[in-house]
Amino acid sequence: MTMKLLPMFLMFHMFILILHKPILVLASVVVPSPQVSPFPPILPSMTIIATSPGVHDGEDEDEKMDSHRKKIRAFVVASTALSAIILCLLSFWIYYIINGSKPNRKKNLKNSDSEKGLGFAPILSKFNSVKKVGKKGCVPIIDYEQIEKGTENFKESNILGEGGFGCVYKASLDDNLVVAVKRLNCECQYAEREYENEVELLSEIQHPNVISLLGCGSHEDSRFIIYELMQNGSLETQLHGPSHGSALTWHMRMKIALDTARGLKYLHEHCYPAVIHRDLKSSNILLDANFNAKLSDFGLAIIDGSQNKNNIKLSGTLGYVAPEYLLDGKLTDKSDVYAFGVVLLELLLGRKPVEKLSSSQCQSIVTWAMPQLTDRAKLPNIVDNVIKNTMDPKHLFQVAAVAVLCVQPEPCYRPLIADVLHSLIPLVPVELGGTLRVSQVTHQPPNSS
Repeated sequence: MTMKLLPMFLMFHMFILILHKPILVLASVVVPSPQVSPFPPILPSMTIIATSPGVHDGEDEDEKMDSHRKKIRAFVVASTALSAIILCLLSFWIYYIINGSKPNRKKNLKNSDSEKGLGFAPILSKFNSVKKVGKKGCVPIIDYEQIEKGTENFKESNILGEGGFGCVYKASLDDNLVVAVKRLNCECQYAEREYENEVELLSEIQHPNVISLLGCGSHEDSRFIIYELMQNGSLETQLHGPSHGSALTWHMRMKIALDTARGLKYLHEHCYPAVIHRDLKSSNILLDANFNAKLSDFGLAIIDGSQNKNNIKLSGTLGYVAPEYLLDGKLTDKSDVYAFGVVLLELLLGRKPVEKLSSSQCQSIVTWAMPQLTDRAKLPNIVDNVIKNTMDPKHLFQVAAVAVLCVQPEPCYRPLIADVLHSLIPLVPVELGGTLRVSQVTHQPPNSS
């Protein structure tokens, strides 16, 4: 029985219970028993004498019976009216209990932080000064003073990364819980919109390969989003930073690709309605202490079908944006698949998505690599030196084939992310989340010159 039918069900049963007894009383008085005659039988030897006193007695009994019937009818009418009033009041009360306390998620996200609350994971019990505002399904609001103290007044040495509207800081909150704090400068309309969008989406998403939202806050024109800390930073930093991918073996890179595909599959197929990330790139793929990959930065993400995607402001990062979105503004889940293909090429080749050829000319990794990816003789020569000759050649060709399909110019030729996922699972060792069985998985890369 649905909650909407509950009031009607209760009203019906209350009506039967209240009216049941009066109806029985009326029936017992008005309807005589068919088996027992109300008058004594007339014997043949009896003489019927019509006397005036006998007639008067019958009339008195009729008047009494009519009076009694009128009283019963009045009682039934009164009890029915009282029952109707009680049922009306009861139905209004039940309706208020069921529907009156439901939170308006859209409204909450647009109101002040004191109205925003977003239900939360058990880890928040470690906070001492977190204000759990709102009803179930809202996020905790963290005081600005605590954020300021935790980041040591936004000390430069605590910066973990930089984005379009601000920086991400390492912070230590109550009970020495270390987290990441994104600080957004929301003087412009787009930054405020991205902040609200990310808080709203991440408050409803829970998956091992999607970053966990721990809270949010605000102060003047600044907005803050608090996440779990990812100790190994972003994939971009690992691949293109000082280490140049030295911490990432072939199997670890395949694990990161598999984790990323799992996160996207969750967004595309298990969220209802589906979520399109729209800004998938190596800097938005974060790695924890065990190099588990998680998708982050949902400021540009959209809910598929919730709005006219053709009217969405063109956003994204050069090198990752799908051709149909860049040229025609067409946005689908296949746009995320294209961006995933670029990330897969970064893992395979160790190159940036866009590289400068000269001061006025750039070349994308897709344009540069495509002719060589399909050539088995050339492919081994363009693989990242850190992982060169460390994998089964068949696995290398298979990953290259997946990448080529993902970056096809026409979205209809690209696979679904679920198909990509199934192609990668056999290439990842069981110990790292796949089905590949190997005698030993090397977690540290070989020494390279």
